[in-house]
Amino acid sequence: MTTRQLRTFRSGGAFFEAPRWHEGNWWVSDFYRHRVHRYLPDGTEELVVEVDGQPSGLGWLPDGSLVVASMKDRRLMRYAGGELSVLADLSEVCGGHLNDLVVDEGGHVFVGDFGFDLMGGGPVGSASLKRVDPDGTVTVVVEGLKFPNGSVITPDGSTLIVGETLGNRYTAWDLAGDGSISNRRVWAQLGPDVTANTMEEVIGQLKVAPDGCTLDAQGCIWAADATGARAVRVAMGGEVLEEVPAPEGLGVFACALGGQDGRTLLLCCAPDFFEHNRSAAREAVLLVTEVDVPHAGRP
Repeated sequence: MTTRQLRTFRSGGAFFEAPRWHEGNWWVSDFYRHRVHRYLPDGTEELVVEVDGQPSGLGWLPDGSLVVASMKDRRLMRYAGGELSVLADLSEVCGGHLNDLVVDEGGHVFVGDFGFDLMGGGPVGSASLKRVDPDGTVTVVVEGLKFPNGSVITPDGSTLIVGETLGNRYTAWDLAGDGSISNRRVWAQLGPDVTANTMEEVIGQLKVAPDGCTLDAQGCIWAADATGARAVRVAMGGEVLEEVPAPEGLGVFACALGGQDGRTLLLCCAPDFFEHNRSAAREAVLLVTEVDVPHAGRP
């Protein structure tokens, strides 16, 4: 596989997540500093907003408002005009912390949750995918997913693809203009079906644990492999076409394509994701490399 040189774009984070290229800058959440940052192309850091409940997934509504998944209090927050407000409270439909999200052209937010108490060591459970409409209405659109996480929407807006981190797969649906989804199918099978019920056993069955991800112009997905310390480029069906390993001692937990030509791959890296290790440490880094095929779709 192709060897790509990584370089440090930014260091000193607690746990970077949900990278996005938007309006000529990188936008990144930092869980344990409770912040969303914007990074200029030269690496200069600008604080966008602080979110008490730990910010995760990021997206933008058609009116330009920033949407942030507030993990621990299980709310979607809307940031506009310097004010942070609650777009939707999803606590009644979440079995664990709120997670990553993607927003379609109509402003429908698709967001998953952990499905169980990951940080507390609880038994592994399934989770649902929720749709939050621009007016804040919450609808559970899919049940029974294995840790729905990084998600993308194809450039024509017709297909929603969601990574199941604890399921060895990407799952896809047809996406309509009103935000309804149908025709559930496996988009990429990355390993055998996961049948275990404890995290230790589940991890042992994972071949690729798709975390934060990004779509390219050839219809392939660059995915952070949360248990494999790498980013992988996955084709529909499940073939891994390329991988970028993390430096020794680091894992990769999210990635995004961006830059002026869309060919910069940014990786969110840290030694692990455990809150008791990361909350006080400042060991997370943003690494970048250049790839051949540019970004496409949303986010």
